[in-house]
Amino acid sequence: MIEIEAQQHESKTRLLIAALHVIRAKGYSATRVEDICDAAGLTKGSFFHHFKSKEDLALAAAGYWSDTTSAFFASAPYRALKDPLDRLLAYIDFRKAILRGGLPDFTCLVGTMVQEIYDTHPALREACNRSISEHAATLVPDIRAAMRKRGLRGKWTPESLALYTQASIQGAFILAKSRQNAAIAADCMDHLRRYLELLFHQPNAENDLARLSDLGFGGKLS
Repeated sequence: MIEIEAQQHESKTRLLIAALHVIRAKGYSATRVEDICDAAGLTKGSFFHHFKSKEDLALAAAGYWSDTTSAFFASAPYRALKDPLDRLLAYIDFRKAILRGGLPDFTCLVGTMVQEIYDTHPALREACNRSISEHAATLVPDIRAAMRKRGLRGKWTPESLALYTQASIQGAFILAKSRQNAAIAADCMDHLRRYLELLFHQPNAENDLARLSDLGFGGKLS
């Protein structure tokens, strides 16, 4: 019985791993159950033993993607850096460093799917949103700590900046797909890093006004 359960777990995992690659390569709509089975080396009978439909598989794949990528980023070397801004910048460096292999090897499963299904598959859209948002949330403590350490204030929030990083990264993936070249994605990562460096190191008018207010100067700059 234990051996049978282990085999079933293995076959389900093989289908999930196959879905990660095939959907990133073909997109959700163009992916067929047969494509997933062929990539996993399993039969349709095995597929329907584990999943009711392609959407059921996609929902499970989104969760599997979140779990595996969360563990991957949690153990990444940048997490050991002491300064929160160093960690944030090294996170971008890490995202650039893993632009390896073909496009389906480094692009985002949930980012790929949500572009197609946002208006037609609400449950799957929410699963994609949850995955992207939860990953963005892992950056919020470092952004908040970096703002506090540098006395940085503005109309934006740590949460909005964390989501902006993901918008930039997902956009980089779209450009890489459109040009069939990872180099443009790497350039976008570099620009994102430079933006963060300027945001945290360069004075800006809004921040200067806030500091003047703290010092008792309440007038407006003309």
